[in-house]
Amino acid sequence: MKLVLGLGVTGFSIARFLLQHKVAFKVADSRQTPKLLSEFLSEFPLIKPFLGDWDESLLEEVDEIFISPGVAQQETIVIWALEKGINIVSDIELFSRYALAPVIGITGSNGKSTVTQLLGDMAKASGKKVAVGGNIGIPALDCLQDEVELYILELSSYQLDYSKKLNLYAGVVLNITPDHLDRYDSFEHYAASKLSLYQYCQHLVINLDEPLIPQKTSAIHFGINMPKQDQDFGTVTCHGSCYFLKGDEVLMDVDEMQLIGEHNVANILAVLALGDQIGIDMSIMIDCIKTFKGLEHRLEWVSDKKGIVFYNDSKATNASASVTALKALINKHENIVLIAGGMAKDEDYTELFKLIDQDVFGVVLIGQSATDFEHGIHIAKTIHAQNMNEAVSLAKGMINNGVVLLSPACASFDMFDNFEHRGLEFKRAILG
Repeated sequence: MKLVLGLGVTGFSIARFLLQHKVAFKVADSRQTPKLLSEFLSEFPLIKPFLGDWDESLLEEVDEIFISPGVAQQETIVIWALEKGINIVSDIELFSRYALAPVIGITGSNGKSTVTQLLGDMAKASGKKVAVGGNIGIPALDCLQDEVELYILELSSYQLDYSKKLNLYAGVVLNITPDHLDRYDSFEHYAASKLSLYQYCQHLVINLDEPLIPQKTSAIHFGINMPKQDQDFGTVTCHGSCYFLKGDEVLMDVDEMQLIGEHNVANILAVLALGDQIGIDMSIMIDCIKTFKGLEHRLEWVSDKKGIVFYNDSKATNASASVTALKALINKHENIVLIAGGMAKDEDYTELFKLIDQDVFGVVLIGQSATDFEHGIHIAKTIHAQNMNEAVSLAKGMINNGVVLLSPACASFDMFDNFEHRGLEFKRAILG
């Protein structure tokens, strides 16, 4: 008997897969009314989920657990299972058992969705039958099809935590900055989770600018500086322009891409390295880079109204992501008003507050962290808002021209269903 822990999108996907393969299972969730409960009961009328506080009796006759990434390793059900020697498996590992085509794994604290989507676009443009999913969009198990020629998966640290046997053709850890420290004993534990991806890869793509990533001579490397080897990717600045390079070969002017910010230069270099690793034609990759507009809620241009430009960076759920977004805009705009706040994570916000005081005109604070953030900001003007409509209205009223940026540096669950809901409410407040 298998046990599916967690009745969210991932748990739903696992249950559907097990049913299709005629594997006996039961489902449990610590919440009394998980969001997808009605949909589950409709699709699985013969399976009654166990809801509410975990009970050790759930583990009776269970020989394997398929776990949702939202179930923390510290939860009692996980501890009981480990004590009993029951194998705990992620949906990604279950997927890996059945995937027949090469799999590309992409992780990192920031940028992984952008890299995953753009690489998928490139592979499709090259004529491959590609499935893109994992921590972005479609759950990995829902991607499985016999005709797929290449799988491109975004992988979270939570998914990697519960994976012990993966078979990845190639993979990359884009970067490692403090995040999810409410789920990890230390930053080192979180970093080790991210870096575990490399042990499953046949071919490694490594960011030379990330000091926490061990250097490997057999890997393809990328970094902002000039490449040291012919197969590596980097940039060079010459006569006032910056160019993408492979070795010493000029690929394109950085200004030809539609994405903004140095972090997206690094993302593009990662995509080029991965795409080259799997044999995508360079001309196809360059064409895709030039037309790629980015993903929704990732430093997304929303509108330019009466001299004020609005950007939606709701996906910025940690301080590092918001620092990155601000740095991308500070070089291009004056009079920046930031909308920030929500459920703060157990991380150091000092760098963000310092940047705000140096280069941000004003901050509209929302959510549980509003007062704490206000105490950390000493120079920039701050004001509180009770909802997103009020936040946008107040932000517009602070400047006559410039930028209003939603980049919360926090999780969204105190006021919104998720970061997507938060971003949509921001755009609705702007566009009506």
